[in-house]
Amino acid sequence: MDYRIFPPEDMLEACISLPLSKSIANRALILHALTPDDNTMPPVADCDDSEAIVNALNGHLSGNGTVNIGAAGTAMRFLTAYYAATPGCEVVIDGSERMRRRPIGPLVEALRQCGASIEYTGENGYPPLKITGTRLKGGEISLPANISSQFISALMMVAPTMTLGLRIKLQGEIISLPYIRMTMAMMRRRGIEVDLEGLSVIDIPNGVYSGTDSAVECERDWSAASYWAEISAISAGFVTLPGLKTEDSIQGDSAAIEIFERMGVICRKSEDMENAAEFTPSPEVYSRIDLDMTETPDLAQTVAVTAAMLGLPFCLTGLSSLRIKETDRIEALCNELFKYGIVLEVEGDHTLRWDGRRMPVSQVPEIDTYDDHRMAMAFAPTALFVPGIIIRNAEVVKKSYPGYWDDLRSAGFTLVDASLSQE
Repeated sequence: MDYRIFPPEDMLEACISLPLSKSIANRALILHALTPDDNTMPPVADCDDSEAIVNALNGHLSGNGTVNIGAAGTAMRFLTAYYAATPGCEVVIDGSERMRRRPIGPLVEALRQCGASIEYTGENGYPPLKITGTRLKGGEISLPANISSQFISALMMVAPTMTLGLRIKLQGEIISLPYIRMTMAMMRRRGIEVDLEGLSVIDIPNGVYSGTDSAVECERDWSAASYWAEISAISAGFVTLPGLKTEDSIQGDSAAIEIFERMGVICRKSEDMENAAEFTPSPEVYSRIDLDMTETPDLAQTVAVTAAMLGLPFCLTGLSSLRIKETDRIEALCNELFKYGIVLEVEGDHTLRWDGRRMPVSQVPEIDTYDDHRMAMAFAPTALFVPGIIIRNAEVVKKSYPGYWDDLRSAGFTLVDASLSQE
């Protein structure tokens, strides 16, 4: 489905019920599976990633075989570690064609060092994987600190099941540290002491998980909230978000509070609704945006698009992980913002710049989404800037926020089937 999108006719005022944090929910599902006698199923985020983990775990409980997780990268990484550390498990874990091009070699090699039995059934370093689960020995391993934090989190969560526990030595600068801290917090709430020594060593003893913490596992998703911060910034509108934590969130993307304040959006607790956050417009806008996105890479597309629509020159660094996401997000951003006359400069694999200049455009943008949910959701609000834009393959939002299009409609946007609107 391709959607043509038109902005609200009146001042935007919306109350939006966000999905649960998929990052928290996905970790909670794996920790639940690793916790003996835990009969309390954690809340499941309404998205493809969490659904893939639930289906895979249910399938494993009923027998062995092939597990296809589609395009769910988190599921591929977390389940690879889970299956490898589960004695008696024999599975082939596979995914979409894009998933078969996303590297998993560093995680596989680390698990092998811990005693795992994992074979590549296709190209070395990439799924599919044949896994024979066993009690892992563990010990000490070294990893480049700039690999995906999901690799590190996957190892952390299964570490207590290892005979010797696990000591992970990280070499270099850690990327996406908040996600590692999230994993640590959730493991500690289930009775496992995790030590992070000087941002370079993670020490996890052998142990047994116990207990749950449903309060932390019910956080609303800050990544999803960022699109509403974008909408508030571009429209100068007001958005209320029930259940979104503005304080003490374990989500790294809660950094959106400070980031969007630079672009004219204030986030604070609602005075009218209990346990709710509000995005409200502010005249205080920076003249340019300079940010290191190392710890918040999932906000990069939203920030870049928002700044571009507001005419704010920007320099975003720390983007190296964007090359290996659902698509090459750096290239995708360059391609799609060019349709608005915005020419980005790329420096290496880690920096995007825009000096504020625009080129003339001759047609309403039609946005390719590259099978990437964040491309669709970051660009949809640009209908406030250019009414009638088209978002192609809009169904990709199912990966993390299936209700996104319905929420846009409830906020006053008009969405029509682009094929019908062209007849």
